[in-house]
This record gives sequence, structure tokens and C-alpha cells, in this order.
Amino acid sequence: MPTKAELKAKKANVKLRVRTGDKVVIIAGKDKGQKGFVAAVSAEKMKAIVLQDNEENPEQPIPLNAAVKHFKAKYQGQKSARIRIPVPIHVSNLMVIDPASDQPTRVGRRKEEGKIVRYGKKSGKTIKDEPNISKGE
Repeated sequence: MPTKAELKAKKANVKLRVRTGDKVVIIAGKDKGQKGFVAAVSAEKMKAIVLQDNEENPEQPIPLNAAVKHFKAKYQGQKSARIRIPVPIHVSNLMVIDPASDQPTRVGRRKEEGKIVRYGKKSGKTIKDEPNISKGE
């Protein structure tokens, strides 16, 4: 039987098929069929936050799998509000959209030029990893 430390080390080495910036489709849950992009990923919890582009206000994307939080006015003159907050969704409920065919696909890994890259199993083409702007890559 594995020890607690071995289980913890094994869990830390989880490689997710979904990365920040990927275009995905939700395949299960209340927002099934919705397309969006991954804003954040937690490898430990195996969850991701998915947002959808907003045509009316591009600076404020629409959260998918959102919960509504009610804010009550604290003093006179302030307005009460209902705010949609994104809730993390399990990565098993997401499928990456193949850039070549624009269809949901499973993701595989293979070596190309000495590097391990992700590829869409439907088309066999490599999924380009977009550099993350917040990390400065």
C-alpha cells in the first residue's frame, strides 16, 4: 500500500490536457455545448475556469459555469446587485477545440524536435501553445 508521501508526490506530477488560453467546449453540466477559453487552471484540484468572449464589452468576458452572488446595499444611495462569478469546472468536462478543424478533439502528446508537444487526435496537427501574457513569456 502506498504511503501518504508517495500519493502526494504522484498527485503533484499530474499533466493536464487543458492549458490556460486553450479554446474549449463544455461537454457536461448546465452549460453543455458552450464554447469559451480557459482563463485559469488548477492542476492540484484538476479544475479550470472557463470564460466566453463578450462582443458588447471585450474587456469583460462572460463567465461560463457561473454562480450568481447577491450583494445587498449597505447604506442609502448604494444599489444592490447580482454578479455572475465563474465557478471552476472539472477538466474532464472540457474538450479542447482542434485549431485545424474547429471541432472538439481529444489531446495526445508526442515528441517533435526533442520537445513534447500536444496534438489534436482528430486531425493529428500540433496544438500551438500560446505564450501567457501575464507570465511575460
